Amino acid sequence: MFDTLNWDDLRVFLHAARAGNLSQTAKRLRLDHSTVSRRIAQMEASLGVAVFERHRTGLKLNEIGERLLRHAERVESAVIAIREEASAGDTEALAGTVRLATMEGIASLYLAERFANLRRTAPQLTVELVTSAQTVYVHKREADLFVSFFQPPGPGLISERIGKFRLGLFASQAYLDSHGMPASLRDLGDHWFVSYIEDLIQVDSVRWLADVIEEPKVAFHSNSMIAQMNAASGGLGIVMLPSFATNNRPDLIPVLPGIAMPAREVWLNVHSDLQFAPRIRAVRAFLKNTLKRDPDMQATLVHDPEKCEAVFPATNAKRLRGDHAQTKT
Repeated sequence: MFDTLNWDDLRVFLHAARAGNLSQTAKRLRLDHSTVSRRIAQMEASLGVAVFERHRTGLKLNEIGERLLRHAERVESAVIAIREEASAGDTEALAGTVRLATMEGIASLYLAERFANLRRTAPQLTVELVTSAQTVYVHKREADLFVSFFQPPGPGLISERIGKFRLGLFASQAYLDSHGMPASLRDLGDHWFVSYIEDLIQVDSVRWLADVIEEPKVAFHSNSMIAQMNAASGGLGIVMLPSFATNNRPDLIPVLPGIAMPAREVWLNVHSDLQFAPRIRAVRAFLKNTLKRDPDMQATLVHDPEKCEAVFPATNAKRLRGDHAQTKT
């Protein structure tokens, strides 16, 4: 029955293997649950072997399924290449959808308002902007493009650094009137902070508050950078924010400018299968040009690392010099 194996069944298998359950697979492919189940069973019948272990919590690939996944991914790459090759000379090639995933802050406070510029040059191109607090794997087709604050791993991944932004400490005037303005990094130990929820942090690159103070007293936690910003604006404490988040926030006063200013890189990631697709190239070029023209996104460090050395160990001083390593992916 191997001759009855078809691409549609393999495509369902790929999504099921990546999602680990039928419901998410059905949702992603816009199929009903029974159709997904039937197609997987049909593929297993064609192969004459089971590829999944069924559990109450979902699906798990068995050893044969793991081997089949590698072959199916190569088939997927070939199908994508055929599709993109066929559209290479199409005058309507820029029509379609590009799914871009990135962190909530840069998506909502920086990128979203700028996509009108892309729309004017490519009116038939639609961008889906997905916010995620964790690494998005483009090699697993979770998105077409991923903008990250670190270089992620992944087979067939094309990554390039397209920018670098500084961060700074900010507080409301009400908080500073009540608690005073810190004069040095040492003074930060006497203040309250707003920060992320530690056990919900999925990516180490957002642990930026640790670059300037090792054990902050945190008055408010949130997994949302926007919520943190608004909490600080309300007077709850000092918050560490990227430069792109504070340009239109006169209610937030800089704290220790020029001293407590670590930086993060911005990386643009795409799977090699898609790098030459016209619609992908258009969005990549737009993102690179947008950040290249923005001085805030091409930052260099301006703080004094010697001031950091006097207060923190050498490891933290290296962070403030811009040597912060991304360790969790």
